[in-house]
Amino acid sequence: MSIVRVALDVPLPTLFDYTVAEGVSVEVGQRVIVPFGKRQLVGVVMECVATTDVSAERIKPVTQVLHDSAPLSAGLLDLLRFCSDYYRFPIGQTVLSALPVRLRSDKPVISKPILSYRLSANGAALDVESFPKRKVVQRRILAKLAEHPCNIAQIKTLSATVGAQLRALVQEGWVESFTSVHLPSASSALKVRNPLSNKFDAELSGRTVNSIRQHTFDNAHTLTSEQQLAVNAVTQAGGYACFLLHGITGSGKTEVYVHLMHEVLQRGGQVLLLVPEINLTPQLENYFRSRFPDVNLVSLHSGLSEGERLHNWLQAQIGAAQIVLGTRLSVFAELPALALIIVDEEHDSSYKQQDGLRYSARDAAIFRANQRGVPIVLGSASPSLESYHNAQSGRYQMLNLTGRALAAASLPTVRSINITQSVMHHGISENLLREIALRIERKEQSLLFINRRGYAPVLMCAGCGWLSGCKHCAGKMVLHLNEQRLRCHHCGYQIRVPNACPDCGSADLIPVGSGTQRVESVLHERFPDARILRVDRDSTRNKRAWQTMREQIHANEVDILVGTQMLAKGHDFPELTLVGVLNPDSALYSSDFRAPEKLFAQLVQVAGRAGRADKPGEVLIQTAFPDHPLFRALQTHDFEGWAASQLAERQMAGFPPFMFQAMLRAEGKIETELYAYLNQARAAAIELNHPVEILGVVPAALPRRANHLRAQLLIQATSRKALQQFLRAWQSRLDALPAAKLRCSLDIDPLEF
Repeated sequence: MSIVRVALDVPLPTLFDYTVAEGVSVEVGQRVIVPFGKRQLVGVVMECVATTDVSAERIKPVTQVLHDSAPLSAGLLDLLRFCSDYYRFPIGQTVLSALPVRLRSDKPVISKPILSYRLSANGAALDVESFPKRKVVQRRILAKLAEHPCNIAQIKTLSATVGAQLRALVQEGWVESFTSVHLPSASSALKVRNPLSNKFDAELSGRTVNSIRQHTFDNAHTLTSEQQLAVNAVTQAGGYACFLLHGITGSGKTEVYVHLMHEVLQRGGQVLLLVPEINLTPQLENYFRSRFPDVNLVSLHSGLSEGERLHNWLQAQIGAAQIVLGTRLSVFAELPALALIIVDEEHDSSYKQQDGLRYSARDAAIFRANQRGVPIVLGSASPSLESYHNAQSGRYQMLNLTGRALAAASLPTVRSINITQSVMHHGISENLLREIALRIERKEQSLLFINRRGYAPVLMCAGCGWLSGCKHCAGKMVLHLNEQRLRCHHCGYQIRVPNACPDCGSADLIPVGSGTQRVESVLHERFPDARILRVDRDSTRNKRAWQTMREQIHANEVDILVGTQMLAKGHDFPELTLVGVLNPDSALYSSDFRAPEKLFAQLVQVAGRAGRADKPGEVLIQTAFPDHPLFRALQTHDFEGWAASQLAERQMAGFPPFMFQAMLRAEGKIETELYAYLNQARAAAIELNHPVEILGVVPAALPRRANHLRAQLLIQATSRKALQQFLRAWQSRLDALPAAKLRCSLDIDPLEF
């Protein structure tokens, strides 16, 4: 009997040994069902060994070997081992969390054919212009299929109601479906090459290399000299290299991505493109489909159904998906022919997972690129200071785009409005309101950016000073006036707005501060005839809402946009010429040393929405500190000067990137147990006597959330190696500490404090 070591989705930092009956074949990376206590669990075989230290009577046999999907590759398993070790997270939970939900269950994986659509013989003979004009969506589908056959994902980009309209065309006989690509079973899984290496001796999914290389590329855009230099630098890398593409907003970073993808696709390679937000995925997906109309592009993100995610993941695994576009979890997608990784908006904190495996997708992507020997491009208009420092020190290669891609476009003018010397109307200055009126008159669009949803951050009693605090958290409940609810944005607890103060009975309850709903209300009062659109998490809750809103904005059916950070990045609205920023000063008071960096990046992104076409843009920032260096740097578009001053401050203070950090967090309901655990952990850390700095135990920034008290312990070291050596030694001592009633986690390279 052979022995396999299996990774299971349990919170234990080890693999589990099982026997395999004679005559049963099993490979590393294969899914198996094994007994674990009284349960049957799905696991992944990580090793096949001849001997074990576990006594024979304790080793149970594998219940079933699952052959319904191809084994995970050695490269992906190595990446997951690295993440488990670096982020100090159990190997089994690391491996299983990287898989689609369907692959974590014992339900059989059914390989479905990929349906595409084309015009039938009758449809090809049809004159689209003679088709009824009232059937707008059907006319669009017919016109698109007249160019080339499309799969359902490509057709869905035409309209939100495309499904019903496509079925109608099929029933009428104008359109027919056909099977374009089958997902092969594990038994027919093929060896696929890395197109940048010399190890290639097979075909991909039954298609020859020549057929892979043939694809239509919409090369409608001529590159600027800076864009061409960036493309040349990456394509000539010849192996692993990390590039920081620092381009101002509107400089055409996406166009650089497109040309790099074209180069890779010509050689039969796969591209992984990471984006920070789900909301950006459909927009970019539509754009890349238009540029590569016959390339198989799939998306991977949490907005997909289980079936969709499994289907797209399997396409990537067999190499049928040539471009994979996704959020942070897609960094773990199987990509046998991976030849290029792109991380768009690399500075975005959304790339850091904040629970479970607390990994950074950007950093994992860099490790993966190094592991596979392929180039990686980190793109941003305001790079993280860690990446910028690495580029300045020569660890990364810097690529600069200093001008806007459109010759007629220029960077917006940025001005500060001193709110202490201005007439204010419920948080909006008279100067800003006048500029909005001017844009409405010129039929241009304005955007008011306030990074706070709801009507007001807090409800206050004018009589006794009562504030709408959450009974489960240390935070305040936000007033949502339209729904007449007070809602906690930390734990989700909500109640109806009280008619009177719960403490003194006064009916004089006042909303304090502004959120998106209040700004929208003020604008409706000032501009009753204006078309105002609010874009935040509340208004885009429905699946198709944001797509419909985006279409309205592009059709210039909106005069004023009010939104949160959802509107700050990645969007191109040609008619938008004015951006007003409300209440940015709160970040200047934050105890988080990264708060100024985050604010600067956020304001650079939102300012970049203005004047992206041939009309000049203007940005007005309402602040009580117009002379603050951060706002001065924004006015002069001086990222380099701002970054240099911030890096100098961090070096003096001993903060990243000059220091490497790990945070031990703990949550519990009993304060004495919580602090006893963290103080014991601190004592154990001191006893190890490693060259690290061990700070004191302190409450978290939000000390109580969902009825759990929260505290933390920060460890710092001057080198990543020293920190990792300490963490490996400390881990065993942490595991031995009593923490049965606590939720504990180690956060390596933490972003939140």
